[in-house]
Amino acid sequence: MLRDLGRREQALAAEEEAVRLRRELAAVRPDAFNPDLVGSLNNLGAHLGALGRPEAALAAAEEAVVVCRALAAARPAAFNPDLAGSLSNLGIWLRELGRYEEALAAAEEAVAVYRELAAARPDRFNSDLAGSLSNLGVYLSALGRPEAALTAAEETVAVYRKLAAVRPGAFNPDLAGSLSNLGIRLSVLERREVALAAAEEAVAMYREQAASRPDAFNPDLAGSLSNLGIRLRALGRRDEALAAAEEAVRLWRELAASRPDAFNPELARSLDNLGILLRDLGRSEEALAAEEEAVRLWRELAASRLG
Repeated sequence: MLRDLGRREQALAAEEEAVRLRRELAAVRPDAFNPDLVGSLNNLGAHLGALGRPEAALAAAEEAVVVCRALAAARPAAFNPDLAGSLSNLGIWLRELGRYEEALAAAEEAVAVYRELAAARPDRFNSDLAGSLSNLGVYLSALGRPEAALTAAEETVAVYRKLAAVRPGAFNPDLAGSLSNLGIRLSVLERREVALAAAEEAVAMYREQAASRPDAFNPDLAGSLSNLGIRLRALGRRDEALAAAEEAVRLWRELAASRPDAFNPELARSLDNLGILLRDLGRSEEALAAEEEAVRLWRELAASRLG
């Protein structure tokens, strides 16, 4: 509740106390209380990460995996789902610290566990499998393995497509996000037409969601429009790319007006993209204005971080 109200320091203090209490309980009755300790440790990692403390978040995630691995060894049917979730969290914090090889190993184990669970209960675990595959693709891409990253992204889309066909309200956002990622993976491999198709589908889905819930989905729509502009420019369709980039800038500007700390970095990036497209079209004065605004925003962001 404190986290949802933006009171992150107090949320962290509450979770730290929960971990301390559950650690004491688990020391006396590990069978009864270690599962609760795992949950608290994973929550603790999330709170620490939100406060920019990835090393401490990683330590909590590592402990959660150790405890959960022992539980799953004794009762796999009961605790393999928790182990897979803890491994996914571990991979995220390892990635945050640039330890991609270890993040990949954690993600691969999480995918293997979720794949086994989803084979037995697809309705319960396919969404978890898709999420873990998405993380796997990110790590593979960062390690310079684009073909393997594409395979993971394609499977992610396939799983979310099945889920969204049955429950569109619940899974269309995940499908749209996975399509955006797929477009990026395809673009890296110079498969530009297919990448554009994925980006266009993602924009169409986010546009539909943002029409009914703009507060929730305008950031996703803006990001997908930026990606679409990049895909269109790669195919030489500069006027269409410019229209996508201009819409992205407009959305990011509206978002940054109310939450500059969260959205000014995205506004600056989208202005950079807009400037490039305007320059390509020979509109040098407008390109300069966009880049000057982007530089001003980056200066302000850098000053706040350094301060």
